Amino acid sequence: MYCENATCLKVTFAEQIAGLTVCYLRRTPQLQRLVEDVGVVLAGRGGARILRILNIRLSRCTVLSQLMRVPLPPLETPRVLGVDDFALYGDTYGTLLVDATTRLPLTLWEGRDAEQLSHWLREHPGVEVACRDGSLTYRQGIAGGAPDAVQVSDRFHLWQSLSRRVQDIASAHRGCLPAALPPAGESDPASAEETAGNTAEDTRAARHARRLFEAVQTLTPTGRSHSSVARELGLDRRTVSKYARALTWQEVKRRPPRKPSTLDPYLDYLQQRWDEGQHSAKILHEELQTKGYPGHYQRVKMAVAPLRRGLPLDEPRERPPSPREASRWITTHPHRRSLHINDRLPRLLDHCPELRRTHDLVRRFAAMLDNRDATPLPCWLNDLTNSGLAPLVGLARALHDDRRAVAQGISTPYNSGVNEGRITDVKLQKRLMAGRAGVPLLRHRVVLIAHLRRRYADRLTVSPR
Repeated sequence: MYCENATCLKVTFAEQIAGLTVCYLRRTPQLQRLVEDVGVVLAGRGGARILRILNIRLSRCTVLSQLMRVPLPPLETPRVLGVDDFALYGDTYGTLLVDATTRLPLTLWEGRDAEQLSHWLREHPGVEVACRDGSLTYRQGIAGGAPDAVQVSDRFHLWQSLSRRVQDIASAHRGCLPAALPPAGESDPASAEETAGNTAEDTRAARHARRLFEAVQTLTPTGRSHSSVARELGLDRRTVSKYARALTWQEVKRRPPRKPSTLDPYLDYLQQRWDEGQHSAKILHEELQTKGYPGHYQRVKMAVAPLRRGLPLDEPRERPPSPREASRWITTHPHRRSLHINDRLPRLLDHCPELRRTHDLVRRFAAMLDNRDATPLPCWLNDLTNSGLAPLVGLARALHDDRRAVAQGISTPYNSGVNEGRITDVKLQKRLMAGRAGVPLLRHRVVLIAHLRRRYADRLTVSPR
């Protein structure tokens, strides 16, 4: 509008209508909130497409710029803080802070060093409890920024660390794992087993395992690190560690048994016809087809090949448990184990004293977690140290240095479950932006979308039906 007073310095002026117009804004407040909310939920490209359906034509860059103009909610220092890291991109990690009471994210940044966390805690005093994993970095950061806060080592990460050590022990005693299988029938002749064993040693996989075992065992006793040996041999460091822990090359050689096939129900008939004098695989295949066998002739020919060499039929046999399976057997609660596991695990533990010792230690720690009683923790750590098992001894050293936080994690209800849920949400937001979002944009979306969901959930809760 124009001023009719010639002496007025303001030639033009404007009056705003409450709820309809805002100074210097090209959209109404309601439309502006819609653009911002769509940008929070779907980011740039997806938000621009949805707005185009609503007849609001904005570019993806404009949607993102409007999103970044939205101020973050005021940050209130939480009483219970959750700290955890997440993969930002490649080998770069970030740190996420969560209010464990309200379950809302507070902020995130690139990196996971102790000084950044200490600086944030000093700027936001008042944290009483800090939930974290077993990371030394976060332990030092919390101690430097909030020395009076009670640190809690998460129960899930404690159990995960123990499970990994159990798998390492099972890998080191791979030769004991076949003992979990039921004993072979008396009809299997020992000569056939020896012949099969000698044949297995001449395979390509056996020669490869024996050659690597000899090379690794030659270099590791000289005091060189596994990484150095891995670089020289062109292997992965974990492969070198596996061969260095093994006592014989047979422990690291994979011997997968024959898988079940459609021919298995007809093996007895094949043996019967062979004993009767029918040695033609083609005729045997035709006879099996009349009995309903749907397979190919080549499979029948391969099945009768051991009979031509004077060996029994290659019947399918149960595969020994892998180290991961044996570890899962040991860490599973006895009441949740299947009949299959209850039949094979005692046989394995009776055969291997080291796995028996590991099983007893795992069950004692599980009892502490179930009862939320950290009183037996010092005695358990001493037994872990004196177990004579290298993976458990290393775990005992790590837990002993962090025993106060470990005791809090066992006995208190605080945990990092909220952190893990929020990290899952962070990964979702990254995928929606094809992993190309910078840290400021990712922080804006993660924080704002959590508050947006909470706001709409509260509206649905209080709205009358």
